[in-house]
Amino acid sequence: MTIRKASLIVLVMFLWAVCFPLIVAGFAYAPHLTFASLRAFLAGSALVALGMIFGRPWPRGMRVWLAIVGIGFGATSLGFLGMFMASEFILPGLATVLANAQPLMAAALATAVLGESLSGRGKAGLALGFIGIVLIAAPQFQAPAGSAFGLGAAYILLAALGITISNVLIRALAERADTLLAMGSQMLIGGVPLTVGAFLYEEPMSVTFSPQFVLILLAISLFGTSLAYWLWSEILRTTDLSRANAFAFLVPGFGLAMGGIFFGESIGLLTSLGILVALVGIAMTNTDRSEAEQSPESCAK
Repeated sequence: MTIRKASLIVLVMFLWAVCFPLIVAGFAYAPHLTFASLRAFLAGSALVALGMIFGRPWPRGMRVWLAIVGIGFGATSLGFLGMFMASEFILPGLATVLANAQPLMAAALATAVLGESLSGRGKAGLALGFIGIVLIAAPQFQAPAGSAFGLGAAYILLAALGITISNVLIRALAERADTLLAMGSQMLIGGVPLTVGAFLYEEPMSVTFSPQFVLILLAISLFGTSLAYWLWSEILRTTDLSRANAFAFLVPGFGLAMGGIFFGESIGLLTSLGILVALVGIAMTNTDRSEAEQSPESCAK
């Protein structure tokens, strides 16, 4: 992997980590689902507009559009729903850690559905990752607001599941559709269920479009979403998902640092141990899958 590609992956991970603090900051101005749908439509519209300006070809074929719909449902509908709802109950730093159960889910899904094999090290990594998540969650469940944390953790895992499914579909779509229009379309499609939910359960017209909220919305939509997903889909055109996903261990580091700086988030000993164990598990699992995919046996299949 080149330094340029690795740098782009690190940039994507940083942009994704920034999203949780921005989501929390935006709650003062907009209801959850309304905020999520605004993010989806603004980000999707920006990518579609760029694609049309540059004369990019629209995706073609039923299978391609089915994949785009699947990505929209996973990454945008489920992903945004989980992230925005969870941020009501979980501090941003911990949210980024729990959200990074996604690489572990991806490894398990690839093993169960795609028939990819894991060595002993990979299986140990999955086990360590699970133990790490349990250690992170244990002190939160014992706190007075433990039930709220449990609900937030469920939302985060829902988002991680949606992102896992969408990443597999993005990788499969890599050479079959233009990334600008495909990613823009999936955000517009995925934003529809969020908008329906907003009108059913919230008051969308209650949004306060102050300069602060407009700045937050532009930052999370154009940088944390449009730029991040466009770069990610471009990266996956030439990089195995497992190799790119191995960089996901950076997101909790960025998230915890921002949580401490901007939200005064503190971490206890057991939670710190859980984060360390989870990151080691993620690294072991993804390194195992990357090496397996580069082995002669894998290439011969």
